[in-house]
Amino acid sequence: MAEAARPALRLRPNEHRLLLLLGDLIASVAAAFSAFQVWRQYSVFRLISQGTKPRLAELLVRTDVPIWFYLLPVGWLLLMVELYDPHAAISWRRTLRGIAGAAFVGIVVYSLVFILNQEPGALPRIVVGAFIVLASVLTVIWRVAYIRLYTSSGLQRRVLIVGAGKAGLALARVYAAANPKPFNLIGYIDDDYQKLDQLYEGYPVVGSSQDLLAITDQYRISDVVVAITGEVQGSTFQTLLDAQERGVEVTRMPTVYEEITQRVPVHHLESDWIIRSFVDQLRVSVVYSAFKRTLDIAGGLLGLAILVPLSPFLALGILLDSGVPILYSQDRLGKGADAFTIHKFRTMYQDAEADGSYTPASENDERVTRFGKFLRRTHLDELPQFWNVLRGNMSLVGPRAERSQLVADYQRQIPFYRARLLVKPGLTGWAQVNYGYVASVRETVVKLEYDLYYIEHRSLVMDIIILLRTFGTVFGRRGR
Repeated sequence: MAEAARPALRLRPNEHRLLLLLGDLIASVAAAFSAFQVWRQYSVFRLISQGTKPRLAELLVRTDVPIWFYLLPVGWLLLMVELYDPHAAISWRRTLRGIAGAAFVGIVVYSLVFILNQEPGALPRIVVGAFIVLASVLTVIWRVAYIRLYTSSGLQRRVLIVGAGKAGLALARVYAAANPKPFNLIGYIDDDYQKLDQLYEGYPVVGSSQDLLAITDQYRISDVVVAITGEVQGSTFQTLLDAQERGVEVTRMPTVYEEITQRVPVHHLESDWIIRSFVDQLRVSVVYSAFKRTLDIAGGLLGLAILVPLSPFLALGILLDSGVPILYSQDRLGKGADAFTIHKFRTMYQDAEADGSYTPASENDERVTRFGKFLRRTHLDELPQFWNVLRGNMSLVGPRAERSQLVADYQRQIPFYRARLLVKPGLTGWAQVNYGYVASVRETVVKLEYDLYYIEHRSLVMDIIILLRTFGTVFGRRGR
């Protein structure tokens, strides 16, 4: 049977991010160049209006451009950080909201800088204003083209799931919840003939593994996802190899699950997954470790510099609202299950856990004081933990530090829960910026999936992205 034509473009999520980054960079550089031309023409117009004839050099080039002007494209990319999630990038609403938010923040930041630093000959506001307008317009044009290209049915990946069991259905569920869809899910193949032509999570079982090659041709399948827990039969394995030789991309279910959700599917992992994913790959580079510790020290010093002047006012607010004590201390587990003590500004009423039991905080928790709600929304209650970051008990970015009792309880109920202790806990983290309060074991599983995803994929770039998203949460007063 002749091989059917396949989609010409099958980019993976990381490749999509790179494409988005390059497009935004080109748009921002073009905006900076155009803004420079606006400035040059503005300067020439001023000279002419003052009765001065501009020299040829002034018509062609400007030599008094501040260095920071050339960094405007980099600043624009940092402001756009939320839109490098492939799922956000193909949403019209999130794209327009993200670009508008980046433009607004850029205007506010430059306005503050201009007010505080009006040096003679400084770059006029018209240039930065022109850059922000042009960067916004050019980025919107590029992103519209990207969305149209990505959502073209002929260019999206067409995916077939091998296995209509628990793992396959779990993948179909997270796919159904994704909006917009990251690919076109065609259905399943399964060797249980009782499942043939049945619908599971809204998608049909279109055949067995024996039919895989014919099905990939018939439905123009570009990707096959193996969602079989346990051993794969020899004949099925050989068929998958044959499909791969034909140009079909074969991927394991956990990999695609991570692409869609940016979480790790803890209930659908093989028993040796932690060995292969963490122990074998846990040895991060010395460069990353050094940079991360440098970032922690710098962040710890900055946090303490903010803490010192604010402490009297925060202490007074707590005192007037609910009395003493001002600080709340608690033992937590760090990397390797080493215990350490954290300090936070108290946000709950005294003796909120007088009976010694631990009840996780929830949204609209009645134990939280009026001033405590403000502290939590702004994350100011966390400021004393910068001391732990400086000491090395914690990092700026990592899983949330938990009590030993809670860790002991959850590791009996949730697979791989103790893997969170492979790295230092953090003030903020991938789970914190993607998920809110947890009030049940099921929700704790979701948060663990985010934590394990971070541990598996952590890098300096990812740490910086998490920190930038955390700033957005703090400034938006969306604290938990």
